[in-house]
Amino acid sequence: MSNIFGLVRCNYDSKGTGAICSLALGYLSSYLKAHGHKTLIIDALRDKLSHAKILDILKKNSIKAVGLTCLSFYYNDVIALSKYLKGNGIKVIIGGMHPTFLPYQTLVDSDADYVCCGEGELPLLELVNNNISNKLSYGKTIKGIYSLDELSNETTPFEKADIVENLDELPFPDWEQLEPASKKYSVHSGDAKMYPAVGIFTTRGCPFPCKFCAAPNFYNRKLRTRSPENVIQEIKLLTEKFGIKEIQFLDDNITHRREHIEAICKSIASQNIKIACCTPNGIRADRIDDGIVKLMKKAGWYMTGLGIESANETILKNIRKSETLDEIKNAILILQKNRIDVTGFFILGLPGDTRETIQETIDFAFSSKMEKAGFNIFNVIPGSDYWDELSGSFQPDFARSDTFNPIWTPEGLTAEELKSIQANAIRKFYIRILPFINRLRKLTFNNLYKNLMLKFQALFFTMFSETRKRR
Repeated sequence: MSNIFGLVRCNYDSKGTGAICSLALGYLSSYLKAHGHKTLIIDALRDKLSHAKILDILKKNSIKAVGLTCLSFYYNDVIALSKYLKGNGIKVIIGGMHPTFLPYQTLVDSDADYVCCGEGELPLLELVNNNISNKLSYGKTIKGIYSLDELSNETTPFEKADIVENLDELPFPDWEQLEPASKKYSVHSGDAKMYPAVGIFTTRGCPFPCKFCAAPNFYNRKLRTRSPENVIQEIKLLTEKFGIKEIQFLDDNITHRREHIEAICKSIASQNIKIACCTPNGIRADRIDDGIVKLMKKAGWYMTGLGIESANETILKNIRKSETLDEIKNAILILQKNRIDVTGFFILGLPGDTRETIQETIDFAFSSKMEKAGFNIFNVIPGSDYWDELSGSFQPDFARSDTFNPIWTPEGLTAEELKSIQANAIRKFYIRILPFINRLRKLTFNNLYKNLMLKFQALFFTMFSETRKRR
């Protein structure tokens, strides 16, 4: 096919975090190119592009069809862009977690030609192979691709797309188009030790049953891993060709299979690959031990997140976290002993939470002496078990689909109370002098300015988010 297929991330309010390199578009682009198609990635978030500018780029490149990536917290921005492009003669396919679980609503709201349910590589290739010629009923022939011809209402059954079982068969993301060393990018969690830094995935999926998360249902509670050799090849490409100095491993479960993380760490160390490493998305507390952490440190790890969620044992059981507080405490001690910084991720206002259990969680964050903590308000996410379980007790509002504006609250608590508790926890945690000094002394001269600016922006946003106007 001689036509160019466009892959677009819309411009949206990133809530102070900036633009993280879009691996989703990178993988789709490289997969299509590996099968003989031309692509153009347009990152409107990174480049701050208006709808009109996006359309201008599409027209200049004779692009007649685009794929838009979509998550719930910028759903409304995707809808607006889709309608604009459709109104100007562009065919639109929307993919991502949100349309996977709400395909009918997405099609109705967006005027898009198709939604892609599940992972996008296989169904998008087949759709592009068919030249996206007319609005045909591809859902009958391409698993995971649907138009309104197949989905007559929100209860119409649908299937997710087939997946690439062997992740080594996927080409690396289209790093040439992504430009990983671009100064326009932010970094995951707004923090890095070395610049330029970029994220990669070494696995896909999550085998755990946490009720607040959509990943288990998106991936059918299945974990696939790339071979360590394949991962190391990509790391070398990024360091040698693009000058990347830090790798941020964005997996949901990079430490789940011991042999996987062991082999990656040993290869980085034995091949003397000079990079800083971190896991800002977090790892599970019950999947590490002193031996693993020592290997991580030797490979260049300086920071990891821990998905703690709550410090109350009953709440942990309610949300099916499948971890105990003792396991969490032990993991923090092991990481701190090996001089790896710990960021704890907490969720306030989970089902079953009270003022007392929330205070337990906040007190735990302070007493654990972690360098950073993320206090997020519980959000009911499409695709999570809670989306169905709590149905009827909340009104979905994707304009407020973030971790600062609750659309559901536990009995006995109000939205305003939760927002106040969150704001106070953030202020009190980060106003302490010791975490600030620790961060300052670990910065190098070369990245001092950028790191401080990113931290200031993120901290300013989180400390004063409750008074900030939201779209």
